[in-house]
Amino acid sequence: MSMNEEEEAVINEVRQQEVIKELKEKKVSSQKLRVYESDMEESDGISDHHNGHNSKDLKWSVILNLAFQSIGVVYGDIGTSPLYVYASTFTDGIKHNDDILGVLSLIYYTLTLIPLIKYVFIVLRANDNGEGGTFALYSLICRYAKVSLIPNQQVEDHDVSNYRLQLPNGRQKRASWLVSNLEKSNFAKCFLLFATMLGTSMVIGDGVLTPCISVLSAVGGLQEATSKITDDLIVWISVAILILLFLIQRFGTDKVGYTFSPILCVWFVLIFGIGIYNTLKFDLSVVKAVNPKYIIEYFRRNKKEAWISLGGVVLCTTGCEALFADLGHFTVPSIQISMCCLTYPAIVLAYTGQAAFLRKNNELVGDVFYSSIPKAIYWPMFVVAVLAAIIASQAMISATFSIIQQSLSLGCFPRVKIVHTSAKYAGQVYIPEINYLLMLACIGVTLGFRTTAKIGNAYGIAVVFVMTLTSSFLVLIMIMIWKIHIIFAISYIVIIGALELLFLTSVLYKFDQGGYLSLVFAAILITIMFVWNNVFRGKYNYELEHKVSANKLKEILDDTKFCRIPRLALFYSELVHGIPPIFKHYAENVPALHSVLIFVSIKTLPISKVPFEERFLFRRLEPKDLNVFRCVVRYGYIDVRNEQESFEKILVERLKEYISDDFWMSQRMLNNDEEDGEVNDEMKQVEEIKEEEALSDTEDVKEVEEVRGQEVVKREIGEVDKAWNSGVVHLIGEGEVVASKGASIGKRILIDYVYNFLTRNLRQSNEVFDIPHKRMLKVGMIYEL
Repeated sequence: MSMNEEEEAVINEVRQQEVIKELKEKKVSSQKLRVYESDMEESDGISDHHNGHNSKDLKWSVILNLAFQSIGVVYGDIGTSPLYVYASTFTDGIKHNDDILGVLSLIYYTLTLIPLIKYVFIVLRANDNGEGGTFALYSLICRYAKVSLIPNQQVEDHDVSNYRLQLPNGRQKRASWLVSNLEKSNFAKCFLLFATMLGTSMVIGDGVLTPCISVLSAVGGLQEATSKITDDLIVWISVAILILLFLIQRFGTDKVGYTFSPILCVWFVLIFGIGIYNTLKFDLSVVKAVNPKYIIEYFRRNKKEAWISLGGVVLCTTGCEALFADLGHFTVPSIQISMCCLTYPAIVLAYTGQAAFLRKNNELVGDVFYSSIPKAIYWPMFVVAVLAAIIASQAMISATFSIIQQSLSLGCFPRVKIVHTSAKYAGQVYIPEINYLLMLACIGVTLGFRTTAKIGNAYGIAVVFVMTLTSSFLVLIMIMIWKIHIIFAISYIVIIGALELLFLTSVLYKFDQGGYLSLVFAAILITIMFVWNNVFRGKYNYELEHKVSANKLKEILDDTKFCRIPRLALFYSELVHGIPPIFKHYAENVPALHSVLIFVSIKTLPISKVPFEERFLFRRLEPKDLNVFRCVVRYGYIDVRNEQESFEKILVERLKEYISDDFWMSQRMLNNDEEDGEVNDEMKQVEEIKEEEALSDTEDVKEVEEVRGQEVVKREIGEVDKAWNSGVVHLIGEGEVVASKGASIGKRILIDYVYNFLTRNLRQSNEVFDIPHKRMLKVGMIYEL
């Protein structure tokens, strides 16, 4: 079948689906059209009140409840930043007392511009049906502009309710120009994918560094209490806590919000109170740091050293990306309330109090957090600090699992096992392989670097890189999707974009002082992701070029040497258009075919969730009496794939509904085209039945046609039931990928060694999709790329 014929078939299928939808809306007959009632809402995704787009319908009691829960999940990282920011900024000590005011002023404006204005009030609006993170931004762009490198788009995908974008009118010319240039440029497509991979890699690196710096900083408070605690002992205590933290990940974080929120509330109240106490006791005049002139004076005095110190200042924004990535569990208003009412004031006052303390105690800058705590509450504060550090680590570990799940769904990460730890919250996942790799990496970093100063340098690079990439995606969304006035986009770039670039230059200066660690992590992860995605796209294009045509399929099925056995076969393939070449390979070697064949393609759309009732998309292949179907199973990138109910059972039920809908749609089209004399196969069968039974002249013809039509549908559904009851076979293509003979040396290394090494040491596709081993048959073939 040519591409034009395929496009025409797709368009016809869309028209047919519209007819079915119209029939359902008009309720032609409850027997003819049965709406599939999904009871999977709770287990299949987050309930409506967690969706950022539905927040307007929520009661204030629900929003406030979510705001309370968000404290324990979202703000652990940014909330514990006062443990190490001043120490990371003044690495060589305080040379001038007014330098404290300059740094405090920098912290004020950095906290206000980046976490508060940028993330809480701007970035959170760029959510994808309530989901946040780097992949959420990328998916929005892919839906609005055809920049995906996988050519598996379908016209029907735009009919998914979550797929549609609410686009404002006006300023269309600029947006259309940008979209057109992105779609024409292969470089732009590759760069967007690379930027997404880079952002993902940096977030994963953040997941390694956050536990190290948070726990090490918190445990370091023991040295302030007693001189008997050595640096080595601090390191080993930190390692023990990290090991315990990763070992408990398997139990999940279903109640993480209610468990951790009270602890972090206590933490924020304590740092808020201590901040006020220290400000009033030591130097109330530090509040004049709200005047930005102290920033100018700080740079005049210190010049290059002031610019270098920005790498420590930017650590006050750690956790911003986790704030955005964890949006799926809450709503935009709930996060805005918790940030404005508790987190932001508490952090600002904590830094203000530490600055006031430092004005009188310059020499204690290396351990200012614990030194500034009143002695009466030192030990309670130490316990809360350690717990807060563990919570901050937990939040980033969970965010790492979530973002790997998203990248896996979009073909950008090798196959790993996703364990859903909660039946209520789809976003709470656990990945065993990644968990233990993160644990080993954290132990290695803690033992290797041993101090928060060096880890802070690497941490800063990870934080600023992700923030800069988020801003880049956000500007594209502002122009293409939001279509805001160009002045606002330019203002964002000039103010926030320029500030982030300044921070980026500063953190990169410390590359040789530990900063290289983040880039090493990113390089390793990007290499793995690039290799996997490159071969993934190559395999898809190979199948697209070697797919079986409709005529070839009919020729295979009509061959007399094949016997049709009464069973149902599911052929799995990435291909969403046409029949995969694996079927031809199977038919050439096995002289038996099943009575019902379904070619299943598991497809991930660039949206967070696909409503369950819109997940299965069927198409019958001609001729109809062969009982061959195409089924595209569409998921969002955070959807649960291992449903509680059997996948094959759900698929067969939806297939039977499709057969029924397809028949009545054909009848409707027949009535519309009756004057042209077009009669489909099913209606011919109905007419023959009518003639044989010699209907009386007084009988209602339409009623009889409906009854006879139901018999035809019942017979076809009976064939499916018979095949299903006889047994289901899952046929999976296990293709060996090799570089073609004319491939370059680089491509040979990439495919023959790196990719095949990954496939040998990671999970097989049947383990990922949870297919029963007893009913699985692997069909091998060689892909030459």
